Amino acid sequence: MVRSLVDTLSAHASRHPDRTAYRYLVTGDSDGEVQDISYARLAGRARAIAAWLQEHGLAGSRAILLYPPGIEFISAYLGCLSAGVVAVPGVPPQGRSQNHRALTRMKRLIADADAKVILSGLGVSEALATMAQHLPELAEITQVVTNDIPDDLAASWHEPDLGADSVAFLQYTSGSTSAPRGVMVTHGNLVDNERLLTERMGHTPEALAEYDNELFVSWLPVYHDMGLILPVLNTLYLGATTTLFSPLHFLQKPERWLTAITEYRPHTSGGPNFAFELCLKHATPDLLDRLDLSRWKVAFNGAEPVRAATLRRFTETFGGAAGFRREAMYPCYGLAEATLMVSGHTVGTPPNLIAADEDGPHAGAADAAAVSSGRPGPGTNVVIADPERHRALPEGEVGEIWVAGASVAKGYWRNAVATRETFRATLEDGSGEHGATRFLRTGDLGFLRDGELFVTGRLKDLMVIDGRNHYPQDLELSAELSHPALRPGCIAAFPVEVGEHGTEGEQPVIVAEVAPESADQSGTITSEIRNAIGEAHGLSVRDVVLVRPGTIPKTSSGKIQRRASREAYLGGSLAVIGELAAR
Repeated sequence: MVRSLVDTLSAHASRHPDRTAYRYLVTGDSDGEVQDISYARLAGRARAIAAWLQEHGLAGSRAILLYPPGIEFISAYLGCLSAGVVAVPGVPPQGRSQNHRALTRMKRLIADADAKVILSGLGVSEALATMAQHLPELAEITQVVTNDIPDDLAASWHEPDLGADSVAFLQYTSGSTSAPRGVMVTHGNLVDNERLLTERMGHTPEALAEYDNELFVSWLPVYHDMGLILPVLNTLYLGATTTLFSPLHFLQKPERWLTAITEYRPHTSGGPNFAFELCLKHATPDLLDRLDLSRWKVAFNGAEPVRAATLRRFTETFGGAAGFRREAMYPCYGLAEATLMVSGHTVGTPPNLIAADEDGPHAGAADAAAVSSGRPGPGTNVVIADPERHRALPEGEVGEIWVAGASVAKGYWRNAVATRETFRATLEDGSGEHGATRFLRTGDLGFLRDGELFVTGRLKDLMVIDGRNHYPQDLELSAELSHPALRPGCIAAFPVEVGEHGTEGEQPVIVAEVAPESADQSGTITSEIRNAIGEAHGLSVRDVVLVRPGTIPKTSSGKIQRRASREAYLGGSLAVIGELAAR
């Protein structure tokens, strides 16, 4: 039985040492420079880094990992696991100038993790040096560029004493509704979630053989749970091969993602909903003629609300000459507190949609349809609970999603109160099929139908206006579809109090990103948004604010930070492109 991914790495390095574990597209282009690393080489680099950490007495401490996109991060991460050091993936500093948000994030990470060492890649150490005057904490931490650690140090590595309950790494949450917290993910959590991912995504030995071990193509940031645990660590778990490239290269030219899938023909690839929308925006006839997506088996869509309209439009656009198949669409649901995956679609079947005005599955559902995130993995228990009364709700009723199972993390690092509130929930009846099971409270709303999970929104984002519940993502979708100048996945809806001290209740505010050249259409865009939300939801919008592209706060996984957007709105710090008439 596999105890940890350290055992897995050793096994693959022994069984197929020359097999490519990861290849990295340096420019993001399939015909550009490619770097790769074999399983034998990966094990050697991980052991060399682990030996350095062991020699410096760092076993059991925390190490912050700051790397530009590339393979060295993986070597360092596995080096930490191989040394019994708790890895703390961080967002690498960009360039010489650092904004206030980046400095605050780094200061918080260093303080909360109580890190003893920073492992970094080439170029990052220079960026850290420019931050030193603003971050005196850096002077107290050992820093090392792992590229400089010699290979021959691997000979002095000794295997750490790891148990299933040993903490492997701290995954700092994105902070879409609260300050980031370090989720303690154990070695046991990792192994269980890799098992779950493998089962749910159909990564069987037969599938790997059919795809010549080409498992993933991914541009997802590896410091985020989806980019790390899915393409990077599931590849290691299975001894397969994965192609990686930089998130920035994807954002600059989205066709690179689909071109890499065409070139390497992996079984699985995906990302948040916005990534599929971005590809649609750049889908030219010439690109469609150059693509072959017919072998793409699992196109996972998660980390933010999965939209029925996106699934439909992507299939229609890329399903012709490009060969994309509707049944490849794979909605899924997970969160860092459950390591990653909680539920996933059934491979090889079309997505299950339920129209807003219907009781059952409806293949041709409208754009506002609820999208199934599939079934919980084996060994994962999901219940829908009344968040106030802590009682299980019947099938079809919306409540808070609660999760139990071996993938649920240990808790929040050095935060006993938050751990107790989030990871130790029990159902009030305390009897029946769930007994005294302790559940993870996800903070997400959803319902179960025929064993499948439908996610409807965030508990803390829920708007109650005139006694009716409204989910902000529903308003955001209505606004997005109202005018072509609005950027997909770049709209924030949140409530504000009306009247003195909120005596008149709440009304929604819409903040939407548009291109600067659309500023002269601001009046029309604003009217269309108001009309769309009025017609679809029966709501009067308090305010509509159009802002520059890339300025709405988002988490590292692309989720809209509605609370931060609201604070920016109230504080007058939004990057408005034009004053609107009806404020």
